[in-house]
Amino acid sequence: MKSILTTAALASSMMLAGQAIAAPMLWQNNSLTYLYGNDFKVDPDTQHTLTFEHASGWTYGDVFLFVDYKWNESQDDSEAARTYYGEFSPRLSLGKTTGMDFSYGPIKDVLVAFTYERGENEVQNYLLGPAVDLAVPGFDRLAINTYYRKPDGIRNKASGQWQITPTWAITIPVGSSDILIDGYIDWVVNDAGNEGSDDFQSKNLHINPQVKYDLGKAVYQKAGQLYVGIEYDYWSNKYGIKDGGFVSENFVGPTDQSAWNAIVKVHF
Repeated sequence: MKSILTTAALASSMMLAGQAIAAPMLWQNNSLTYLYGNDFKVDPDTQHTLTFEHASGWTYGDVFLFVDYKWNESQDDSEAARTYYGEFSPRLSLGKTTGMDFSYGPIKDVLVAFTYERGENEVQNYLLGPAVDLAVPGFDRLAINTYYRKPDGIRNKASGQWQITPTWAITIPVGSSDILIDGYIDWVVNDAGNEGSDDFQSKNLHINPQVKYDLGKAVYQKAGQLYVGIEYDYWSNKYGIKDGGFVSENFVGPTDQSAWNAIVKVHF
């Protein structure tokens, strides 16, 4: 199953890339975000994060990617003090590629979604599945991706898991500016592997909304360029580690996370 999923995922990614080359980019948005927060689990309690994000629309689909570079308050130069994580997520629109109309009720389009996740220490996952874009009053953007996710690298013994990922964005006018509420939910709905073994991965729920004020629009009438705000990061069974199952230097700790970040975000 792993080889089939990996081949299909890579084929989907290559197909989207090929279509993108054959047709012009319709739009793109890039951003750089600085986050500072504490109360993180498994990882160091206090963290700094620098995140690059890219989103773009093409004639036959869209692409989203991000890379996080994290560091903590440690004064040493160890790998534990600095780490990275990234995701690459192209989606292929069935409506645009076939010319057929897949809209029905709130559904605007049906897509094939692929995501490649990569972190340090050979941590990587492949995700592939159907997605829908929705038209719901009050939302700038609302999509639901459904994936079959398969781990690779150091955790390649576990079976796959199913994941549901809604993403959204809502703009609320406030005085002379706006508040933007956006984010995502990653809900891994089933366990995988043999509980008690090294390859076991627990079901988990990761909720990550941001509430941001458009400071650029308020100060110098440039909307959508400079935001300040907060991010809430809730993650049950973080990294698929069952709560209470995290062991480090003879310490067993919780993996249910409830953390806050202060953020500054610049779009370019």
